[in-house]
Amino acid sequence: MQTLDWIILGATLAFIVFYGIWRNNSHKNIKEYLKGGNEARWWTVGLSVMATQASAITFLSTPGQAFHDGMGFVQFYFGLPFAMLIICLFFIPVYHRLNVYTAYEFLEKRFNLKVRTLTAVLFLIQRGLAAGITIYAPAIILSVVLGWDLKLVVVLVGSLVIAYTMIGGTKAVNVTQKQQMFIIFLGMFIAFGCIINAFPQGIGFGEALNIAGKAGKLNVLDFSLDLNSRYTFWSGLTGGLFLALSYFGTDQSQVQRYLSGKSLKESQMGLIMNGILKIPMQFFILLVGVMVFIFYQFEPAPLNFNPKAVALVKNSDSAPAFQRLELENRATQTALKNALLQPQSTANFQSEIEMLTQTEKRQRQQAKDLIKSAAPNQETNDKDYVFISFILGYLPTGLIGLLLAVIFSAAMSSTASELNALAATTTIDLYQRNVGDKSPAHFVYASKGFTLLWGVIAILFASVGNLFENLIQLVNIIGSVFYGTILGIFLVAIFIKYVQGKAVFWAALLSEAFVLLLFYWDTVSFLWLNVIGAGLTVLFALVFQAVFGKK
Repeated sequence: MQTLDWIILGATLAFIVFYGIWRNNSHKNIKEYLKGGNEARWWTVGLSVMATQASAITFLSTPGQAFHDGMGFVQFYFGLPFAMLIICLFFIPVYHRLNVYTAYEFLEKRFNLKVRTLTAVLFLIQRGLAAGITIYAPAIILSVVLGWDLKLVVVLVGSLVIAYTMIGGTKAVNVTQKQQMFIIFLGMFIAFGCIINAFPQGIGFGEALNIAGKAGKLNVLDFSLDLNSRYTFWSGLTGGLFLALSYFGTDQSQVQRYLSGKSLKESQMGLIMNGILKIPMQFFILLVGVMVFIFYQFEPAPLNFNPKAVALVKNSDSAPAFQRLELENRATQTALKNALLQPQSTANFQSEIEMLTQTEKRQRQQAKDLIKSAAPNQETNDKDYVFISFILGYLPTGLIGLLLAVIFSAAMSSTASELNALAATTTIDLYQRNVGDKSPAHFVYASKGFTLLWGVIAILFASVGNLFENLIQLVNIIGSVFYGTILGIFLVAIFIKYVQGKAVFWAALLSEAFVLLLFYWDTVSFLWLNVIGAGLTVLFALVFQAVFGKK
């Protein structure tokens, strides 16, 4: 990184932090602090919802996912537009009519305090873990770029987010997220243009798509019914629908974004905006990853994109074997490039491409095995390093700083929403509900204190974190373990009026136990856990209600 990159990165982050504090540093009561005074217009709500979900993990992991596995990951979002419609029709009107601060307040009004507390605690567990991951993701980048200790970087990044979230509250989160989304869209479009421009003479966007199609990177739809297949049309439409319903309808980090809307209509329009734009946005980010794959057909790609892992294996007894594997992989890459550039696409050419692709994947797996044998504690997965390696290695000065600013802006926006929601849930559902009447200022200070507390917890979790497959999958896996049960509680609350609190409470506990067992046994793909968790909660609630009897 050059001086200009540091200036752009530092100026962008400083502007976001100080602007958020300057615009929103005074709050008279808890409504202003946690709901932003209900002043957000629909475009602010929509951008805030998108920014909350589009964390740094999105821009780190998604291009790497496409580089290795193609565009199929976009199927994960197929259920999202339908979820937005359901939430707008059934969830948001309930929240607005009851004028709640959190989604879980509604559950006490509908059931009882035990159900409200259980659901709030489930949310706090999974969102507290996720907050640590969203801090950990960009910290990986900066630690690689600067060569700093990862834990030190985690503390620095977390402290920046804590500062303006704690001082500015919900309004600061909403206001800064508009600036962050502008930076994110600008940076990604510029990166896309730079990748296309870096192709050799005679290779344009159309030719790149043709090559990507031959390589199987543009296979978007998979209609298989294999429950162990992670991303299919059916898992995206059903599991993705249930996950989106849970996340946008019951996760306070999202609910708080649209509860700050100026009116019911503004909140609904903001969510519809997200439903319309989310799939094209994810499609574009995946396409960026596919274009990076095409770029590396004309430049030698590393055998493993994690520079720390490569350095470790090259300083071990496995170095000669790794270097031989690098030479073999280079030859495979060359043969694959020649096959992909063939003007004809006959059956023989296609089978040759498939054979070379499998050989290349096998060589990358062998490299991971060598890394693991040389450094057993080193994570071998490198998907999260693909895009950042391209940024640092091939983008011009200035754009490197801008793209790093994109990733950090995404990290700060999603982490800020999470800390804001964790503080709101702790304050409203646990603290205020048990301490009774206090002054408005008391609960504002309490919310700020809980923001700081959860920020510290997230930093501590991030400090001991590590890569797991890749980060975007880890966040979705954590959510899927808890979201199904939470969604089931809300489905019963809204749609099955005769079921009472005692039945739902025990149904939720039993359902969550089943989901945890299924996850531990690795029986099905994690997306199906959302469907199973919600379905079991509803089923058990009906059974327990029949046993306990109607009130």
